[in-house]
Amino acid sequence: MNFAALLASGFGVGYAPRAPGTFGSLLGLALGAALLALGYLPLLFGIVVVSGLGVYAIAHLPEHAAADPGWIVIDEIAGQMIPLLALTQLSIGGLLLCFILFRIFDIWKPGPVAWADKRHDQFGVMGDDVIAGALAWFIVLALHLVSPL
Repeated sequence: MNFAALLASGFGVGYAPRAPGTFGSLLGLALGAALLALGYLPLLFGIVVVSGLGVYAIAHLPEHAAADPGWIVIDEIAGQMIPLLALTQLSIGGLLLCFILFRIFDIWKPGPVAWADKRHDQFGVMGDDVIAGALAWFIVLALHLVSPL
């Protein structure tokens, strides 16, 4: 396994025999929660770094021009971290809500998520999950109007 594949697979998480995207999202949730415990800036920096590494890694894979292979999960890792920016505190409920909303948007692929998913390059592979994460972030932010998370 070369360095690009190691990064793209989330250090091997993407090779899970079942639901690699879910395992990638769980890794993103754990990484994002750890960074959020340090503050919003470390989390934001982590999102930018993971996204940049994802674009780099996918561009250096021979498969990057094809459909998004299931073992590439760096996009789920980056996308899952985004809704955590809307949390005012770390809580199991908040983390669970971010996880569920991200997975719904990532699987359902509404509107702009589907548009990005149709691109078969590194920006499409990363973009659909970044947009799914942004949609989940927006919903969590909107829920703050009703109840603190």
